[in-house]
Amino acid sequence: MTDPGNGTTPSSREEAQRRADRIGAFREELEELDREGALRLTEEQRGELDRHHALVLEQLANAFDVDQTDRQKRLSAGMKVATLLGAVTLAAALYTFLYRFWGGMPVPLQAGTVVAMPLLLVGAMEVAARREKTLYVTLLLGLLAGASFVIGLPVLAGLFNVALPPASLLAWAAFCGALAWAYGLRLLLAAAILSVLQFAGTLAGPPDRCVWESFGHRPETFLPAAVLLFATPRLAPRWMLAGFAATFRTLGLLALFVPVLILGRAGNASALRLDPGTVEAGYQLLGFVLAALAAWLGVRSGWPEVTGVAGGAFVVYLYVKLYDWWWALLPRWVFFLLLGLVAVGLLLLLRRLHGLAQRGPA
Repeated sequence: MTDPGNGTTPSSREEAQRRADRIGAFREELEELDREGALRLTEEQRGELDRHHALVLEQLANAFDVDQTDRQKRLSAGMKVATLLGAVTLAAALYTFLYRFWGGMPVPLQAGTVVAMPLLLVGAMEVAARREKTLYVTLLLGLLAGASFVIGLPVLAGLFNVALPPASLLAWAAFCGALAWAYGLRLLLAAAILSVLQFAGTLAGPPDRCVWESFGHRPETFLPAAVLLFATPRLAPRWMLAGFAATFRTLGLLALFVPVLILGRAGNASALRLDPGTVEAGYQLLGFVLAALAAWLGVRSGWPEVTGVAGGAFVVYLYVKLYDWWWALLPRWVFFLLLGLVAVGLLLLLRRLHGLAQRGPA
């Protein structure tokens, strides 16, 4: 029997969970093959295989606390929801508590509280991370630390009567991103990426400065950031993105498809000096092309998150275009019947493609 310790050690809980899921699926298929008489192992072989899998699962459970049953997976999903709700409610409680006594506190104490709060929470994260494998408490504390930093920075600027520049969004991104990488927390990474995208949205102002009021006025400012986010898993070293590649690709695609959708409806928001109707038509066509290419790339590369986002974007673009064409011309019931028929047509097309893929070479 091979020593599991000689294999590749998973670098994250997600990889460890995928290995545990593969072992569970292999065991089920082996039982099915045995019942069908297609494959029968000797008692010695079966015992050796079971002992090897049991040892692997024990090591994964000790290192990452992976879920080995469907019940454990359901409990883990509930714990994730509870963690997010707990972070939101505790952040609200902390904010309202400080607000209750804020006016009676001297300015030095206010500034000290704002500075110390995220640092104390980061220290608590380190203690929690050393004591738990699932990192649910660590994530909760991390979300609180991020919220206290995001809220505290403008409060600190207000105490000293300093204007907070949009570049502070990059400070929020750096803080949340550092915590995400240190503890492998994808939700905090998503918060960091969204802060970077918000900063990109403020760059639509005058060329010599970026202003808060310019956020979203020129949706094209999101497009370079979206392309960079999507390409990050290819450009960055693999060890830096353990468990994070899907998050970068998903948010990168959303940051690409949403501005394209907006520009396809509001051509006057474009920075291009063209007729708004021409701009809208161009971006509508671009949206369909990009969604189709992204869906193809997702299937070819084995990225289900890319395929899902691209497929959803294609359907949204299609339905918006159908609305433009026929909402004002057709009776409501005919319009919705048409949408239903389009959905059935897409389903049949996907079934056909699925069947061709099954008959193709492995």
